[in-house]
Amino acid sequence: MQQDQFLDVIDRDEAERRFRAALDLRPLPAEEVALADALGRVLAADVAAPLDVPGFDRSNVDGFAVRAEDTFGASEDNPRALRLNAEVLATGVQPSQTVERGTATAIATGAIVPRGADAVVMIEHTDADAGRLTVRRPVAPGANITFAGTDIGRGETVLRRGELLTSRETGVLAALGLARLSVVRRPRVAIVSTGDEIIPAGAAMRAGLVYDSNATILADAVRELGGEPVPFGIVPDDLKRLEATLRRALACDLVLLSGGTSKGAGDLSYRVIGALGEPGIIAHGVALKPGKPLCLAAVRVVARSGDRATTRTVPIAILPGFPTSAIFTFQEFIAPVIRRMAGRPDEATSVVSARLPMRVNSERGRTEYLLVGLVTVEDTLPSGSRLNYAAYPMGKGSGSVTTFSRADGFVIIPRQREYLEAGDVVDVHLLGRGLRPADLVVIGSHCVGLDYLLGRLQEQGVRSKFLAVGSSGGLTAVRRGECDLAGIHLLDATTNTYNRPYLGDDLRLIPGYGRLQGVVFRKGDPRFEGRSLSEAAAVALADPECVLVNRNRGSGTRILIDRLLGTHRPAGYLTEARSHNAVAAAVAQGRADWGVAIANVAGDSGLGFLPMQDEQYDFVVPKGRWDRPAVRLFRELLRRDDAAAALDAMGFRPVVGQALASES
Repeated sequence: MQQDQFLDVIDRDEAERRFRAALDLRPLPAEEVALADALGRVLAADVAAPLDVPGFDRSNVDGFAVRAEDTFGASEDNPRALRLNAEVLATGVQPSQTVERGTATAIATGAIVPRGADAVVMIEHTDADAGRLTVRRPVAPGANITFAGTDIGRGETVLRRGELLTSRETGVLAALGLARLSVVRRPRVAIVSTGDEIIPAGAAMRAGLVYDSNATILADAVRELGGEPVPFGIVPDDLKRLEATLRRALACDLVLLSGGTSKGAGDLSYRVIGALGEPGIIAHGVALKPGKPLCLAAVRVVARSGDRATTRTVPIAILPGFPTSAIFTFQEFIAPVIRRMAGRPDEATSVVSARLPMRVNSERGRTEYLLVGLVTVEDTLPSGSRLNYAAYPMGKGSGSVTTFSRADGFVIIPRQREYLEAGDVVDVHLLGRGLRPADLVVIGSHCVGLDYLLGRLQEQGVRSKFLAVGSSGGLTAVRRGECDLAGIHLLDATTNTYNRPYLGDDLRLIPGYGRLQGVVFRKGDPRFEGRSLSEAAAVALADPECVLVNRNRGSGTRILIDRLLGTHRPAGYLTEARSHNAVAAAVAQGRADWGVAIANVAGDSGLGFLPMQDEQYDFVVPKGRWDRPAVRLFRELLRRDDAAAALDAMGFRPVVGQALASES
């Protein structure tokens, strides 16, 4: 076949368009690997937590497990005295004694918090002697405790398909006890160097010869992109030997050659490609400097196994022989293809300025590294320069394994500072090689239905970022223009309707789906089992030993709880869980006896459920972002029948038909 296209020089974009049109750019099929081999790989499937992390209510310090109310008012001049229980809780020890009023139990860092205790007082703020504990500083409910499921709730999507596994993500997987996982297969990239003048490193040099640097550069670049280089060595300018080498190289997923792409007498590579099969050479000569001689091609390969035949298209690139030209054209045309095959995202940058949307307290005397998530904003400093990011503190504490994996970077708070004020502009040191702004930023209330929707968008190439700050926090963020969407479920007590009463002229609503909230309890508990909601609530509120696990202020669920309780403040009221999963974990493990969560979580946790309120979980959008591509794709996804069917199967009630048409 005559392949004489070098004089037909085309522009860069057209060459790229033709090349990609001939290829299958989907990630390669999945394979299962051991966790030890997962670093640098790309997830092929979502990872849902098989257990709660932490798996129990855990002390964060060495000290004494107490009831917080027993320490209220304590000071150096007016300490509180408690009776010490005989039990001493080390790590791994299951508590057997309840912390009653006026008592305390010695506990080590990392040990299980016993029933009855709702705080841990640090050992340095106490004196213990002869069965008596003197407390010199008060603690609030929840102080120095990480509650079960606070970090990761069982069933929560912790990592999504398409995510690159760094040491941060593998730490999450290890914390979940996952020994094997599904990842995208690494693309095998054949690397062939051509030319009589090319010699390997270590060979004797003489005039006219060149050491083969391209093979090393390209192999390492392939590794950095998540591929597996397959070296085929140096092939001299011999037509038959080159053709035989290339036919063997077609067993790989992609073939790279360097040299032999020009029209000189010894340049054979582009001629051999024409004999390998269709479609052959796609572009030969691109309007680049450096890189004009670049040759892009593809060959369809048929593989047979018994009576079955499969066809795949192997991309081939003949890169210029000069190293600068070779690596430049590789990065422009081939690197994106390898990333697609490997399921990897593009790369990013290193230090950025951002504004803190909220006050952050710190401890004087210690340098603090505050992990943050970055969201894109349009802001202007007093100097007139633009600011592109807001930095949201990630929270969850030093014991969390997900905070580090989800953070974009960190802010250094000097040891002389006690706080950073809301509105401060800070330097954010990016984690990893850089920052790629998300296509869709969602801030607000967490829901597993939202996890599903964002996962579907990930399949379409939409990279999302989600920050859980509760419905009220999400509404504030969307009003400030810090996100594209806010997931909310806020009940207006006056109209007894959800979400719409909270909209202003600057916001629009995307109807989402219905959820069922209710009281969760351990099956068989006679205070709840077989009773109506009102009966169970009356019994629970009359029993001082019936412990509630509350929700965080600002959440939509907290509004329902406060309406149910009225003026009552039962045991556990001041203990706030930040998610439905954390509520379920507290009840399932006996830390609390009841709480409020959605029906899906109750079912997944094996808990009893008393229906309380049908609610609407919707999405609020700033009017100025309504037509952004990622927001438009999100709206279209909610209209799809398959998405509605999946949400319905999860126990949600998607809004369809006329209701969805009422987006306002």
